[in-house]
Amino acid sequence: REAKIGLLEIRPEPRSSGKTPAQIMGAEAQRILAALPQNCLRIALDERGVQPTTRQLAIQMQDWMRAGCDVAFIIGGADGLHDSVKQASQQLLALSALTLPHAFVRLLLAEQLYRAHSLLHNHPYHRE
Repeated sequence: REAKIGLLEIRPEPRSSGKTPAQIMGAEAQRILAALPQNCLRIALDERGVQPTTRQLAIQMQDWMRAGCDVAFIIGGADGLHDSVKQASQQLLALSALTLPHAFVRLLLAEQLYRAHSLLHNHPYHRE
């Protein structure tokens, strides 16, 4: 109730178009940036980003909630995120140093947000 999560999927660029991966990521980047709400905090998911602990993520979440800002977590497609999306983001976040399928990242991110939220509200779900 205190924190709503919404999912906005962006149409992936067809892989059979003969375009290079850079061109595909560029086309997807334009759609991603156009779809982001104005004045939201943009966090791009990237394996080279900061890898917080669950407690650190909870502290960040608490800061976002206190500031009343909307947060957009940006997950790339099959080829990843174009540099323009990463540069337009305020933070790069890694859920793992491994390269993960984007569908799995969605699930893992939702789980970690729930766990961080549970930690903030002293819910017994999170165990350390």
